[in-house]
Amino acid sequence: MLLSLAWLREFTPYEGTPQQLADRLTMLGLEIEEIKNPFEEIASVVVGKVLTCEAHPDSDHLSCCTVDVGGEAPLPIVCGAPNVAAGQHVPVATVGVTLPGGLHIKKSKIRGQVSEGMICSESELGLAEERSGGIMVLPESATVGWSLPDALGLDTCVLDVSITPNRADCLSVLGIAREVAMAFDLPLTLPEVSYPESGPDAATQVAIEIEDAEQCPVYRAKLLTGVAVGPSPERIRWRLLAIGQRPISNIVDATNYVLFELGQPLHAFDRAKLAGNTVKVRNAAEGEKLTTLDGQERLLTARDLLICDAEKPVALAGVMGGENSEMGSDSTEVLLECAVFRPGAIRKTARRLSLPSEASYRFERGVDQVGSVYAMHRAVSLMLETAGGTVLPGEAVAEPHPYTPRGIGFRPARASLLLGEEMPEDFCRKTLTALGCKLTDTDPSGTMAVTPPSYRLDLEREADLIEEVGRVYGLDRIAPKLPRVSKSLDDAAPETEFGFWARLRAYAVGFGLREAVNYSFVGHGDLDLLCLDAACRVSVANPLSEDQNVMRPMLAPGLLGAVRHNLAQGNAHLRLFEVARIFTADVASDSTAREAGRMGIALHGARHPEAWPWPKDVEAGYADIKGLVEGLLAHFHLPEPTFSRVEDQPWLAPQVDVTCGPVRLGLIGQVTPEVADAFHARSPLWIAELDIDALRVLVDAQKTVFAPLPGFPPVRRDITLAVPAGVTVGAVLAAIRTAKAPIFENVVLIDAYEPEGEAERRLTFRITYRHLEKTLKDKEVDKVHEALAKAVLAALPVTRP
Repeated sequence: MLLSLAWLREFTPYEGTPQQLADRLTMLGLEIEEIKNPFEEIASVVVGKVLTCEAHPDSDHLSCCTVDVGGEAPLPIVCGAPNVAAGQHVPVATVGVTLPGGLHIKKSKIRGQVSEGMICSESELGLAEERSGGIMVLPESATVGWSLPDALGLDTCVLDVSITPNRADCLSVLGIAREVAMAFDLPLTLPEVSYPESGPDAATQVAIEIEDAEQCPVYRAKLLTGVAVGPSPERIRWRLLAIGQRPISNIVDATNYVLFELGQPLHAFDRAKLAGNTVKVRNAAEGEKLTTLDGQERLLTARDLLICDAEKPVALAGVMGGENSEMGSDSTEVLLECAVFRPGAIRKTARRLSLPSEASYRFERGVDQVGSVYAMHRAVSLMLETAGGTVLPGEAVAEPHPYTPRGIGFRPARASLLLGEEMPEDFCRKTLTALGCKLTDTDPSGTMAVTPPSYRLDLEREADLIEEVGRVYGLDRIAPKLPRVSKSLDDAAPETEFGFWARLRAYAVGFGLREAVNYSFVGHGDLDLLCLDAACRVSVANPLSEDQNVMRPMLAPGLLGAVRHNLAQGNAHLRLFEVARIFTADVASDSTAREAGRMGIALHGARHPEAWPWPKDVEAGYADIKGLVEGLLAHFHLPEPTFSRVEDQPWLAPQVDVTCGPVRLGLIGQVTPEVADAFHARSPLWIAELDIDALRVLVDAQKTVFAPLPGFPPVRRDITLAVPAGVTVGAVLAAIRTAKAPIFENVVLIDAYEPEGEAERRLTFRITYRHLEKTLKDKEVDKVHEALAKAVLAALPVTRP
């Protein structure tokens, strides 16, 4: 919203600088985006006095003038306007000035006569849209040599205020003036409104009918007769121009002036064009049409709200008037509408028709039902002042839903708690009172009853009032402070499913995986490609497409689709995971489907990013995805899993089952080349899918155990074994652990080498020994280490190379 500083000062006597005002309003939540001068382009235009005016010797329509602009000597200026005359005070653009239209004034010769400037019209100065055919003549009181904006008293300081959707009360000069008066402890003064009335009572001349009270809580109308439609006075026209509004006529300008001054949209109908002395507020019939003021015919629906006379619609309620009832130059009677409409109805109509207006912008956010009465009288006063005429006494009104004040309980102690800063009760009372609220005394429980003003529609609950107190106190003054949190280990609540899934996601992200979020729907074609049993599928009755006609029975189809999409975008280094639910058919279930939680992992491309110093041409493999699964189980402090080869999924080769104790957790496998090619994979594609419901059962069964830290250093020994192809690493690890060496602590595989042309692998294991009560000597460790090696050699068909 554009706010004129001079207009603001008519409501409250603010004497500070524009920047100080901008800073304070910004900290109050009304951010100032820009401070500008709307008439900056004519700031160099000065007031001149025409000393002489003679006909041009070589033209029958040009005049040769000498103009005093306050300089050392008068300027010769050739002017083509028919109304130029000696003795006039006029706006002059001197040499070097650029006018709003882009015209740059230069010293020139016009038909042989020197011209050192230009006498301007209103349209050339950007003060009128239509060319008038003559220059602008200023009052004789205008001082020669003054800047034109100063001479006209134009509003040269305008603030562009960003209003949040909840602050509908600040979409007016009055609304922001309330904030300024409160912030700087200044008085607030509203324009006085009084005017004579005569003739029959308006309520007897026009009947108001509202079909749906929810759509229109109140509709008022004032009647004026004998008005003379014409241009508005300059002070109103200049002020509207300053805030970017086009002056139209004295009647329409009065409604626009009040719209920006008080925030109440109004509309002026030509009463002579209204049939039947009746105004009806009703919903449109489906397919009904109305031509609006912009000349466009609008096709309406039953959700659109109309203003109608006894025969026809005459306006789109809250959005735009109708062409068939607009004020014209020959209009003499006015029906001034002042109403309140349901915000949702106006918003839907304006959006559907792509017909935003200043009126709909305010109605969409809510207007002050109580304050609308004053706004109506203010507009009537301006119309009488600028267009003359007579006002009929009283008003035609229908108010099926009178405004009901809201009572809100407010606790200063609660405000201090939520804001994290002490808010004394006196400060809270002063602030809320300055905001226009009415307060009662605090009861024994520390609660006061607060009644917000009718214009603060956003104040609905205690938290809103606390926000206001904090806003006025200054949110920038509240020091950041972490809340105090106390938690008992004895009474710890069990972890929720959401919390457990969040931990899974945190683990995956921490290991460098990127989360994929896929639809719960897949296609039967993708499941057929994976040879998944049709009996477990849950088909969708009304699918969005053939690619989404079945609920996913596993995460693999969605992850494979994500791989295909990334490869199509040129991203081949993929580390994806997904934590979601799967759906399988279950006739015993009420919904005929059973849901289960799953975690899927997909690896494709190089093992490391394709950048220095990482080695190139090393692709991710089984060890990478197996390590991720092992790391997940270790993260939750579960026993080491067992990996065993199986062949029950034809789209995976090889396939490995993952078990932890007696519980089968899922599978790991490489997607077969045929299936991988269908998803455009260019290198080995590895998939893992884990049952996180079973995983959570294991995690919940874990017991927290505390043990002392080792007090003595470890000793490590390496052993290399020649292992035939039929012996797994897991078997060797199990043999080492079951050897029951007295000081054995741990064993890990640190290297694997496959000599070219040999069937045996060379596996190197690092074994850690530690004594709990003393420091080990080499002889003690060597003795135990050799005994452990002999036990492994005896248990497995392996040798020491």
